[in-house]
Amino acid sequence: MGRTAPVRQIALPHGALAWLITNGDEVRQALAHPHLIKDGPLEGGYPGLPPELALAMSSDVLHSNPPDHGRLRKLVSAAFTRRRTDALAPRIQELTDGLLDAFADRDEVDLVPALTFPLPFQVIAELLGVPAADSEIFQGWANTITQGTLARPEEFIGAATRLVEYARTLIERKRREPADDLLSGLVGVSDGGDRLSEDELTSMVFLMLIAGHATTTNLIGNGVHDLLTHPESLAAVRADPERLPTAIEEFLRYEAPLRMATPRRAAEDVSIGGATIPRGEMVFISLVAANHDPALFAEPERFDIGREKNGHLSFGHGLHHCMGAPLARLEARIAIGTLLARFPKLRLAVPAEQLTRQTSILMNGWESLPVALR
Repeated sequence: MGRTAPVRQIALPHGALAWLITNGDEVRQALAHPHLIKDGPLEGGYPGLPPELALAMSSDVLHSNPPDHGRLRKLVSAAFTRRRTDALAPRIQELTDGLLDAFADRDEVDLVPALTFPLPFQVIAELLGVPAADSEIFQGWANTITQGTLARPEEFIGAATRLVEYARTLIERKRREPADDLLSGLVGVSDGGDRLSEDELTSMVFLMLIAGHATTTNLIGNGVHDLLTHPESLAAVRADPERLPTAIEEFLRYEAPLRMATPRRAAEDVSIGGATIPRGEMVFISLVAANHDPALFAEPERFDIGREKNGHLSFGHGLHHCMGAPLARLEARIAIGTLLARFPKLRLAVPAEQLTRQTSILMNGWESLPVALR
């Protein structure tokens, strides 16, 4: 249906109508279209929250539009550099080794709580400069926010409120005592006297947690699953670990960490794929469908770690292309590479058809990933 009607109206669970875009070319156009915009913090982002909490959670590059987006991205890019990301590699290796050590003497383990969830969280916490003593409670709030959402509004709002309060306290500490971490860099960065506001700084903490944590969890889990369900590819990566970076691009295409891009709204009538989306209507953009478009990818349903033309859209396209993509790739390379080297007999502990995916319109990962180690 998506290939014959790449832009079509759909009914949302609560009855409202929206638009869904699926084909690769149309998805690229939509992601970069100047009139398909993000709702602001109070209209979108986290609907149903108190206004002051919504502002503190979504005044960031993900939820902004030009010209604010360009200003925010310029400031954030000055602190969130490739050099800072690359410098994390030794610490990511240490964290990975520690997590693997914790279950090395077991016969079986669920990789989601044992590796794919805690590793990206620990990396984000260290990147932001969260003190080790605060890490456990910080992780509890993050877990509630990333997995609870507004289906349990009291829990979500409670955790979000406490995390906002903590983030503001941490920001003030970084102002007084700056360190060599990303949050200190964001606090101190300026451009002609322009600085990030308190809400913008707090929102960056949330963005790192959600975009930098949950999506990387899914990338690592999906990658392990892809290899364990494709024995020839697993054997090829084991025989030549230098193939892992290319394999990671196929993980991203074949099982994108996000099903959908964050929603857009038509700022005026928009024509894409032979359809006209009226002004004011909501638009959903399917990354998963675009990544399996046969017009863009030869044999898209075939998992191929040697795929040469792999222009997947899992990190987005245009203004909102993911700034954390290099960090996600780095974490996946270290985590999956170390896991395979450490456990040469690694395999699924249950039949693949018994595994359960997350029930989410946005996230695309596994609820659990039980594996046998020996």
